[in-house]
Amino acid sequence: MRHEVRFSGFGGQGIILSAVILGRAAALYDNRYAVQTQVYGPEARGGASMSQVIIDDEPILFPKVKKPNLFVIMSQEGFEKYGKTASPDATMLIDSGLVHDRPECICIEIPATREAKTQLGRDIVANIIMLGSLVAATGVVSAQALEQAILASVPKGTEELNLKAMRLGFALAVPEA
Repeated sequence: MRHEVRFSGFGGQGIILSAVILGRAAALYDNRYAVQTQVYGPEARGGASMSQVIIDDEPILFPKVKKPNLFVIMSQEGFEKYGKTASPDATMLIDSGLVHDRPECICIEIPATREAKTQLGRDIVANIIMLGSLVAATGVVSAQALEQAILASVPKGTEELNLKAMRLGFALAVPEA
């Protein structure tokens, strides 16, 4: 199954790292094909940034996302620039405290930045919360692959904090009944 995933937020939120981790999870730990691309420049700190991943069971012949079916949006500007035109059949996870508009597609609201601050004391891991929520809500990669990719990607000494963030993301996407 093919997934075209678009991440957007503002520079400094780990938007590019999120896409790298997801691509790594797919390619190295779930034995699928993955291609990751990114857009940054003056956006690197503060402005809207965007990164994309294509994940497929078949070789990927064209590395550009044409029609994203999964979105992770972590800022209002990111929504306006990269998420507003989502097709009605797409699924969008939004950081509900930072994105004020709602898409016309399936929308899953995750209070990632707020929960990163209140439960983990570090808003820097909001992107990992969003990755955990994405995997829990969509199954785009396995939970085990995501965990391995996180451990291989985050700075030494932050592994446990990032795993807590991932697990919090799982819980926020699948609330207890």
